[in-house]
Amino acid sequence: MDWEGIVEREAARYADGEARLDPEQLVRLGNAAYGAGLALLMLGRRDEASAWLTKSAERWRESWEYATPTSWGRPTGVIKAHLLAGSAEAAQDAAAWTLTLGCIDSESPIGRYAATLALLTLGRFEDARHQADPLRERDDFPRDVADALATIAGDELVDYVEAVESVVASFERRDEYLEDVPVADTALVLQALAVRRGIDVPLPPSVVLPG
Repeated sequence: MDWEGIVEREAARYADGEARLDPEQLVRLGNAAYGAGLALLMLGRRDEASAWLTKSAERWRESWEYATPTSWGRPTGVIKAHLLAGSAEAAQDAAAWTLTLGCIDSESPIGRYAATLALLTLGRFEDARHQADPLRERDDFPRDVADALATIAGDELVDYVEAVESVVASFERRDEYLEDVPVADTALVLQALAVRRGIDVPLPPSVVLPG
């Protein structure tokens, strides 16, 4: 992949959206910044990646003011971006904010996903397991992601490894990615949460993961 070209493309998209000064551009700005951050992670340029990922989190969080009350993808993205940026304090702040939005026990799988990510980020593992387990029974949410979340909450190393490897494989099979940036960001987020839980095992080598 031409990761340098992707960084340049996403930076240009960000600059274009920023020039319009329109609240409706905030999600687009967040997406572009996230894409640039992921590409920079693939290049091993972590400091630059962190800066772009932090920008994406900020834009998505700003966009919540203009969203419907169940636009759970936005707080989910905020948490994920801060975790990938390596910003522990910012991730915890985002998690605490997310839980004030009413996602606990949400009927929406994405709402429950947001709640689970938030609770894991805050170290509330029993509560996170309560949110994650019902996701494992749904047809409208990836089973391997739900399994990974639940096994992180339960500190189940072997089952976690199987689940996260399945997540990586699912990204390898995809034809579409956010911003057309082929990176298994969900697996990277799960890994960040697993490490925080004390589950420290490497992800498998993959073309959709940093080398």
